[in-house]
Amino acid sequence: MSDLKPMKIGLIGVGYISPAYINGCRLFDIIEIAACADLNMDRARAVAAEFNIPKAVTIDELLTDPEIELVVNLTTPMAHAEITQRILRAGKHVWSEKPLAVTLEDADKIAETARTYNLRVGCAPDTTLFGEYQMARKLIDDGAIGTPVAATVFMGTSGPERWHPSVDFYYQPGGGPLLDIGPYFIGSLILFFGPVVRVTAITRDTSHQRTALDGHQINIQVKTHISGTLEFESGVVATLITSFEMPAHHMPWTELHGTGGSLLFPSPPWGDDLTVQVYEPEQRQWIPKPSVFRLDWRRGIGVADMVHALRSGRPHRTSFEVAYHSLEVMNGILKAGETHQHVAIISRCERPAPLPVGLTGRALD
Repeated sequence: MSDLKPMKIGLIGVGYISPAYINGCRLFDIIEIAACADLNMDRARAVAAEFNIPKAVTIDELLTDPEIELVVNLTTPMAHAEITQRILRAGKHVWSEKPLAVTLEDADKIAETARTYNLRVGCAPDTTLFGEYQMARKLIDDGAIGTPVAATVFMGTSGPERWHPSVDFYYQPGGGPLLDIGPYFIGSLILFFGPVVRVTAITRDTSHQRTALDGHQINIQVKTHISGTLEFESGVVATLITSFEMPAHHMPWTELHGTGGSLLFPSPPWGDDLTVQVYEPEQRQWIPKPSVFRLDWRRGIGVADMVHALRSGRPHRTSFEVAYHSLEVMNGILKAGETHQHVAIISRCERPAPLPVGLTGRALD
């Protein structure tokens, strides 16, 4: 158990993803969920009752609660920047769902506000802190594939309208397969290889409307198939495909290739088999590499790492800088698809520090 004082946090937005965060945050002693808020108060009260959260309150009430030090922003993408700004102006740290914002202009405003109030901003995805990602990072750093050369990352479905109960935001600015799923992939590639220097892409869509589960028509305002190429400062070249145009496929893996071998793991890791595998040329076979990191810490570990960082005075791993860089990369990919040109990426960020090997129990120290 950590000797650091637990931090009271609040949640704004208690939609589809909130149970994963509530359950995940409660795996860590350093977090105490004190309240939740939503525009739909009936929903907020229902979630509070179901998950034993002490208070369901309005957004204004949560923001003026002096005991809450950090707020997790789980609103829809188009609301991220506005809500994050409100949280910061209320004097509280923010951990936001991805993407950080829809535009770089809004992200710049977040940075300015955070500096003004001397507060921190963290941002999803925290999948980069999951055990299999950390194991892949360790293997790369240990030279398991030699010098990294290339990567392929892939996500394809026929669209979230097949299963999501409130799907419209997926097809509005800030949504689409790239800004929805791309942060997971780009975040992991930054973890492995560092920052991106330029991108190019081809994008398309196939319809102006789709049908939601309840039968209403969804207006499509985003590209629904994106095939991008990313060049990293380290020299690695990655191929990124995200699509809402694929009824089925056989490409569930992230693959990393180097001068001394290849590495693969589920992409993203939502399946049952989470074992990282390395192809060792001398043995001519894939070798499973059981993780030396915990595999039960999932959504919420990014919040826990940020809280621990605030309490101990170190940088947090799901940093604003990584989220900003990822947003610039995604916007660059979409711009490249429109202009049919390479797009230079101006921002830079550091590779997030790896988790220490041997973390146990309910603490990150």
